[in-house]
Amino acid sequence: MSVRVAVVGATGQVGGLMRSLLAERSFPVAEIRFLASSRSAGTLLPWGDDHVEVEDAWQADWEGVDLALFSCGAPASRELAPRAAAAGAVVVDNSSAWRMDPEVPLVVPEVNASELDRAPKGIVANPNCTTMVAVPALAALRDAAGLRRVVAATYQAVSGAGGAGVAELVEQVGKVGERVGELAFDGCSAAYPAHRVFPAPIAFNAVPLAGSMAEGGETSEELKFRNESRKILGLPGLAVSCTCVRVGVATGHMVALNVELESALGVEEAVAALARAPGQRVVGLPTPLLAAGRDDCLVGRVRRDPSVENGLALVVVGDNLRKGAALNAVQIAEALLPRLR
Repeated sequence: MSVRVAVVGATGQVGGLMRSLLAERSFPVAEIRFLASSRSAGTLLPWGDDHVEVEDAWQADWEGVDLALFSCGAPASRELAPRAAAAGAVVVDNSSAWRMDPEVPLVVPEVNASELDRAPKGIVANPNCTTMVAVPALAALRDAAGLRRVVAATYQAVSGAGGAGVAELVEQVGKVGERVGELAFDGCSAAYPAHRVFPAPIAFNAVPLAGSMAEGGETSEELKFRNESRKILGLPGLAVSCTCVRVGVATGHMVALNVELESALGVEEAVAALARAPGQRVVGLPTPLLAAGRDDCLVGRVRRDPSVENGLALVVVGDNLRKGAALNAVQIAEALLPRLR
């Protein structure tokens, strides 16, 4: 089955990776369209041996599109996704706009692909990149012994804040890199360029605030982790606590998990369950550098958590741009193929 595909936000970080993955995975494209903001309209982007001209997404005619992959931010998606769906396309959206809508499935194909059978609005949501890293491991433990409580600390790469976040890290590293030894002891905030994207200097630093502040002192990223993991895992009452930290890493989100299970599960049994689960690989020491460019999330440091009954501790890490965004969207699209009109 060949389908007519549109990539919205095609000129951005995630949109560019979506384009590459569609080609790499030989997605059955009959026709491809690239859309973005008006300032990118007219740009030529490669596709196979040819180039495709970028269209203005706000002026687009959506008739004839079977599948639309969106990576254009929540405000744009709230306006454009219903237009595309009304014209007959199935939308796979990477923004936060539709994730908690009860009529929109929030899907990680390795965990809950069956949710794709019901998408009354014609829209399917892609999870937040940090949730994406943790959910395959949590699902494996849920299936093995049940989940009672999850405590998470995330260490999130700057690319999660877009290209501007990467540029700010590179700028600061370039300015202070040669002096990092002395700055580590004498203080360094004055030596950094002004920070614009993050609330504090990010190079050689860790900032315990990712996302925007929300009610109750939590951040938007922390609320996403709780709400989205509950929805994907089908556990609306799951106790979840999360602290999100931004770190001076270009690509790769890490999540340290402490889980309380419903029943006892030994470390070896847990490792076996994690190794069997699709979408992840057990390694000795998962790091962002090791995960960068990989499709699978990496799991390691699995050990007993003695602070609670039936407790386990583990670390998961994944490429936030690849599996955390673009790849999961393309995998959703692949799972949708038998379900398209």
